[in-house]
Amino acid sequence: MTPNYDNFEDHRIKHLEMTQAVIGRLASNSFLIKGWAVTVAGVFFGFAVNQSDPALARVSLATTGLFWLLDTYFLRAERLFRVLHDRVRTCAEDVEPFFMGATAPWFVKEVKAESNTQSSKAASWLKTFGSLTLVLLYGGLVASALIVASAIGKG
Repeated sequence: MTPNYDNFEDHRIKHLEMTQAVIGRLASNSFLIKGWAVTVAGVFFGFAVNQSDPALARVSLATTGLFWLLDTYFLRAERLFRVLHDRVRTCAEDVEPFFMGATAPWFVKEVKAESNTQSSKAASWLKTFGSLTLVLLYGGLVASALIVASAIGKG
């Protein structure tokens, strides 16, 4: 079956472009946060080893936690905008023209209530915080901090 693109009005295409631009910006911010998290943790690890101070390695746990929370915010917002993008794409009746409030509390509540598992997962802070990509990166940084602190403490 060939999709009929004639049904997509210009205003709907513009709305899709707007939501896609926000999704791209959120993904870019998330990527930058990950880079900063690795850099800051690496600096703390380097200073900890150089000064033979395990407390410096443990301090990186706080910064890693803050970066993890910030990255969770960006990923959750990106997921919510993907839900909005999909609703605009499928011409859902409940989407107002040029609506961009995907993180608004009422929209999040509506998404959580959906039976679609992917959509309801997008609205969950906990599921986003525990997503595989975030757990692997930030869990690895936490484990590295503990290993560095432990190795220096024994030395």
